[in-house]
Amino acid sequence: MQTHHNQPKNVLAEAIRNEIQPLGLDLPDKAIPELAAYAKILWAWNDRLNLTRHTDVQQFVQRDVTDTAAIGPHIKTNERVLDVGTGGGVPGVILAILRRDLTVELSDTSTKRIAALKSILVELGLPLTIHHQPAQQVVLDTRRKGRSFDTLVVRAVAPLQKLLTWFEPISNSYGRLLVIKGPRWEAEKQESRHRGFLKKVTARRIATWPIPGNDTESVLLEIKRRKNS
Repeated sequence: MQTHHNQPKNVLAEAIRNEIQPLGLDLPDKAIPELAAYAKILWAWNDRLNLTRHTDVQQFVQRDVTDTAAIGPHIKTNERVLDVGTGGGVPGVILAILRRDLTVELSDTSTKRIAALKSILVELGLPLTIHHQPAQQVVLDTRRKGRSFDTLVVRAVAPLQKLLTWFEPISNSYGRLLVIKGPRWEAEKQESRHRGFLKKVTARRIATWPIPGNDTESVLLEIKRRKNS
């Protein structure tokens, strides 16, 4: 069933709940109306600006919510998290809805996406910090202020080797990267090793989950600085 932004939030919330049940996702019940509100606002913005390809309830739950829910158990209580290249707010906004204990911040370099995201957060009443600059700079600036991010989360931003060109040189300035990848993750990891990007950091698979309606699976990679590097 396709549900778009012209449907009432309570109807959208019920549709989301119905999609969640067969997937066995353990989400806080109070998060469902907030997820519905976010989806409704995001899809309304998507008519003007391309923020997401997942524009119905099934895609939203099976891809965006499922991916974010898979990250949650690997993030400790009260961590400071940066969503790298957040786009329309996935996974950062959903993570903030599901995990109120976290300090979630968002980064993106697109002026239009940042403007849309600010409006979305105001409508949601979700006071997240948004950075209109490359995530690498956000990490370094935060470190200079005497703080640091425990976790950087990355989804659908760039190939692994490209991510490592950005974040391997500054791997002493944050805790770790959690990167959601698809079926090509092993080839990307091999290419990264071949190019010498895994000398200072390790990259290991810490979770997998099926992509509904597909024979492939999503993978969560943890990238951390090697000890004594």
